Amino acid sequence: QVQLVESGGGLVQAGGSLRLSCAGSGRYASSYTMAWFRQGPRKERELVCAIKWGGDPTYCADFVEGRFTISRDNAKNTVDLQMRSLKPEDTAVYYCAASLSWGSASALVRLNEYAYWGQGTQVTVSS
Repeated sequence: QVQLVESGGGLVQAGGSLRLSCAGSGRYASSYTMAWFRQGPRKERELVCAIKWGGDPTYCADFVEGRFTISRDNAKNTVDLQMRSLKPEDTAVYYCAASLSWGSASALVRLNEYAYWGQGTQVTVSS
């Protein structure tokens, strides 16, 4: 079994920054494509950013607008999401997810492409 545990969420003012981290354990493999998704209040879960096993390439949704950076440390089995210039609309539960493959953008955004999920961490951005 693969375990993914997110950390780093919290309350931040608009314009602020947060760094989320996801730690993989169990049968976790550094060959996985890793991604961050989010689900805001009364919204569907959506892809934020994804990163291939070697750290390149990465893919981020249009709404990121260059404000977020995804990175990974395969020696530590961690994947981070550095978020800057946060907006109230970024308020959501952020989830870490692992996929056995890397695909096109249309594939990366599909929830069923990901075999493993963390429990999520809450990010709240106040105005």
